[in-house]
Amino acid sequence: MDAPGSPSAKLISGSIPGHLVSQTMPMVIGVAAIMSIGIVDAFFIGQLGRDALAAISFIFPVSVAITSLGVGIMVGINSVVARALGEGDHERAARRANFGIVFAAGCGALMGAALWLLIDPIFAAMNAPAHLMPLIRAYMQPYAMGFPLMLIIMGFNGVLRGQGEARRTSTISIAYAAANWVLDPLLITGVPGLFGGFDGFGMAGAAYASVIGWGIGVGVALWLIRNTALPLSLALVRECRLIESAKAIIKVALPAAFSNAINPLGLSILTALAALEGEAAVAGFGAAGRLQSFVIVPLLGLSGAIGGIVGQNWGAGRIDRAREAALWAAGFCVLWGLVVAIAMVFAGEQFARLFTDDPAVIAEFALYLEIAAWGYAGFGLLIVGNGIMNAVDRATFALVQSVARVFLVMLPVALIMQPGMGSAAIYTAELAANLFGAVSAVLIVRYIFMQRAPAWAAR
Repeated sequence: MDAPGSPSAKLISGSIPGHLVSQTMPMVIGVAAIMSIGIVDAFFIGQLGRDALAAISFIFPVSVAITSLGVGIMVGINSVVARALGEGDHERAARRANFGIVFAAGCGALMGAALWLLIDPIFAAMNAPAHLMPLIRAYMQPYAMGFPLMLIIMGFNGVLRGQGEARRTSTISIAYAAANWVLDPLLITGVPGLFGGFDGFGMAGAAYASVIGWGIGVGVALWLIRNTALPLSLALVRECRLIESAKAIIKVALPAAFSNAINPLGLSILTALAALEGEAAVAGFGAAGRLQSFVIVPLLGLSGAIGGIVGQNWGAGRIDRAREAALWAAGFCVLWGLVVAIAMVFAGEQFARLFTDDPAVIAEFALYLEIAAWGYAGFGLLIVGNGIMNAVDRATFALVQSVARVFLVMLPVALIMQPGMGSAAIYTAELAANLFGAVSAVLIVRYIFMQRAPAWAAR
């Protein structure tokens, strides 16, 4: 076993603010690259007309939800790898890292098949109009077929994050995002004059671009993991206690996956409620959500980075350092969230015109930002808190919090207020849910550290 402070657990010594910056900045770049895919998709799909933009607005929460299940698996792998390294057990970390990649690939195959079979029931439950279903199917069928590639990337990223290799995870994300940027205009709208003229595949083209990008991402991940402390060596999987390794990952991954998926599930329900207000509301809500996903990228990057830092220090018994990381992260969430909210509120209509020139859609877009943007800081505290809970093997707390946030706050507020407020009630419900998430995350994380305080003080 490695002694604490060995190169395999490089986050248990040195400056905590320095680690937060060095781990978060590459994550921010990687997450920005991933989120830019949604922005680019929305831009080129918007050129296909209002129906196409409404269809992608229905698709967006579903794709986020199923991707969130994959993120849960990545978080589980990250957690077991980081804690094993923090404890000094390099061999166990290597075995579970390689098992985790295989496990992620298997989960991806199962999830992709299930998504293919459930396309029609899912979107029927979301009140998607019949005339949009051909567009939705055109996108979702190739997306489902290629989804295992995305989960393989998640497996590699979980191993890399657990080691503190944030730059490598960022490179993988940039690789498949860049492929998407290049392929989107070619495959969605086509290029006149190319080989006699190519009209593109419309909605399906966006999915094809994503799947090809994922394939490129897998190739880059295979290349980058070779020279890390935990390289790919599938022979180690045979040395694993398979059930024990699976249980260790699932213990974190299952609640983390559902916790991550609960918010998109709530978003799907809000989209269904927005559909009752008309296609302009759905299109404005969906397009604003894409922009929001981009501006909260630093918060998402921080939530991804915090797991490796807290996990390694927790495993090494350095609870003081884990607590310091949590405090620095919380301060950044509040500052960034408030600054971005002010910008979004004052420039809402200008941002809306990047996606559409439809006055009704622009009005809904701006209304959404005027209300929901004030919850950005709360959302940051929520996801960073969830990252900390997952890292210290308390993923069940994050799941309970997420369920309460959606089903006890978000949906009741929307359902009670919608008859009198219309679409504004839906946006207010999201704001209320994020404020609740902030308060509950702070209280739960504080409780977790207080529980461990006596053990730390005795060291």
